[in-house]
Amino acid sequence: MAAMANSNEQRRVTKRSSNACARCRRQKIKCSGLQPCANCSKRNLRCVFDDRDNKIMVTQGYLLDLEQKVARLERGQGFAARASEPRHGDQNAAERVERSVSQDGQPRRASRPSPGETWESSPRGDRANLETAELTNPLIESPSKFMSSSTGRSFYLGTSSNWSFHGQLLNLVHQHIRRTPLPGADLLFDGSAYHLPWDGSRSLPDSSTPIVPSIDYAMFLINAVKFHCAQLVHLFEEDDFMANLHAFYSNTENGARKGSLWYIQFLLIIAFGKTFVQRKHHDFRPPGADFFVHALQLLPDTNRLCREPFLAAEVLCCIALYLQALDSRNAAHVTIGQAMRIALAQGMHTDMPVADLGEPLVQRSRKIWWTVYILDRQMTSLMGLPQSIRDDDISCQLPRFSGSAQRAAALKMQIKLARIYAEIARTVYGSKGRLRKKFVLSIKAVLDDVAAIAEELRDSFPLHGDERVGGISRMPAHLHLLYYQTIVVATRPLLFCCVKKVFESPREVGPLVSSRKIRPLLNMSLEASQKILNILESLQDQGLLETFLPWDLDSLFVSTMVLILTRFVDESLLDSRSPWLDKAFAFLDTMVSSGNRIAEFRIVELRKLEEMLSEYSATRGQEIGASTIDQSGLEHGQRTAAPPFPADIHSTANLLPSEDTMAMYTGLSDESSGFGEDLTAEQILAVAESMDLGGTDWLSSFATMDNYQMVDPPNM
Repeated sequence: MAAMANSNEQRRVTKRSSNACARCRRQKIKCSGLQPCANCSKRNLRCVFDDRDNKIMVTQGYLLDLEQKVARLERGQGFAARASEPRHGDQNAAERVERSVSQDGQPRRASRPSPGETWESSPRGDRANLETAELTNPLIESPSKFMSSSTGRSFYLGTSSNWSFHGQLLNLVHQHIRRTPLPGADLLFDGSAYHLPWDGSRSLPDSSTPIVPSIDYAMFLINAVKFHCAQLVHLFEEDDFMANLHAFYSNTENGARKGSLWYIQFLLIIAFGKTFVQRKHHDFRPPGADFFVHALQLLPDTNRLCREPFLAAEVLCCIALYLQALDSRNAAHVTIGQAMRIALAQGMHTDMPVADLGEPLVQRSRKIWWTVYILDRQMTSLMGLPQSIRDDDISCQLPRFSGSAQRAAALKMQIKLARIYAEIARTVYGSKGRLRKKFVLSIKAVLDDVAAIAEELRDSFPLHGDERVGGISRMPAHLHLLYYQTIVVATRPLLFCCVKKVFESPREVGPLVSSRKIRPLLNMSLEASQKILNILESLQDQGLLETFLPWDLDSLFVSTMVLILTRFVDESLLDSRSPWLDKAFAFLDTMVSSGNRIAEFRIVELRKLEEMLSEYSATRGQEIGASTIDQSGLEHGQRTAAPPFPADIHSTANLLPSEDTMAMYTGLSDESSGFGEDLTAEQILAVAESMDLGGTDWLSSFATMDNYQMVDPPNM
């Protein structure tokens, strides 16, 4: 009996996708499921299990891949060298289909594969695709990139960092034109713009303690901070702060308060206020630096900070934002990370119970959390580093602002933009940021996200919300600047690739830039940059251009870079010099005249980049012109006169896009109040849809590029 049982077990069908043979199914009788089954064995008949009628569930992407394989084979693209790949793909496909069936023989819903899995599981019929199998986004190549400053210190070049993008680009251009790596002294490194009067020690002589301002001047400085910061971030709880302020100035026992966290917060607010009201300064340290340093000197250790988590988080947000404004990005990122840890430990990321903690504390906690969240997302993305917390782990509600529904809506929009920026850093510049289908899908997904908030931003925060007022408000301007900056940051890797193409394969630049897939993206990046400049121009006309906080300078920096690179890659996109670059450098000059030393370094770096690119274009243009003359002379037996305007090697004037491309994307107009037309959701979605994922242009366009490695410049 045992032997017979073992025999029956061996005869049992291993595939569990069917439970009846063909004969039992036709006769609608119970089948034992053995091979052969009991009914067929009794009658000595052939027992056949036909699986073709079984239903299984696979993803739509997998079916599309199979259809594409069949289409390529029907077009006769399967040469002998590639004939085995579809069979291998089919074998993998069959295995995945088997895995999509559950152990009990019933079909189960297959999990949707990532875009990259769909791409890599399908065969590639083009040689260009095979050549680009390991091609990655030049900004995220492996191994990671570092650059050394003139002091010999090495700095990691984060993938999505504005500074890193600029440094890699400068180094690329310098290596191709000057034939040497970029000297460390030619780039502004972290924390080098300003010099704080402090060596990091916790004790300073009493003589260095700044004199506390009078109460009326302190109120003036506090109101300046509220005007510049209160709509954007939460740095202090006004009711508690002002109550402590009046208590500090009204009694003689303020010595005890000088050891409190509130006093440190007070010094930081005064430091901010002085930078906002004393703009015309040209020192190596900003106004109010003495108050900032004294606050750092008094800052207690982590144990003490954790005892007052709400006040401690506000203090750390102040410090992080001030350090970011001084271009001390590393220190700012570490500081806001500490604030994030304290907030998480206190449960601020959760839906805190009002019944247990009270309405005032919960509302303050929500303001603190979302400020920490926004600053952490921004600073981490600007460092090009992974984010510290997932959005799925956050359940904190938005705070209520009594009498101001607009502030709650603005905070919600800030959160959305911060999430999009973080998603750009995670996908376009992250492990998925390959110059394969993942890379294209990442850009497309980001554009879809941007389009999703375009109409809400335009309707809820118009740049001219009140027709009776000619100017614009600071908050809508800030949101629009962040919005357009996300477009630029998401698309600039393609611009970087085009610049590399100019140096490495100049004859291929024209067809690449004029293609129906690349040109709309370059156009969008360019016009988003122009939109940034229009907004900054309106702010400057009203005296609202921010010259200390980093946000306006960041937007100006990324947009100016795009203007310079676009003109170099294809001057037909940005006719001649146009007023755009002059306008951008004028804004930088304004910031420099207000004492912003970071802007002073940025001007030098951008001018150097523009000079090298212009020099390369002029030199190569002359070489092409001379080559044309020599060739013409050889053909006609004589030398002919030089053409009056030798063509630039990467000019695409005669390779303009098709009418379909121009129809899908309309440019900015300089009409209507100086702002032109917004990049609407329809325009952004049209560009996203133009990124045909079924074609091979995205791969073959960059197939000839070699990996570019950042070389550390010699210590100087």
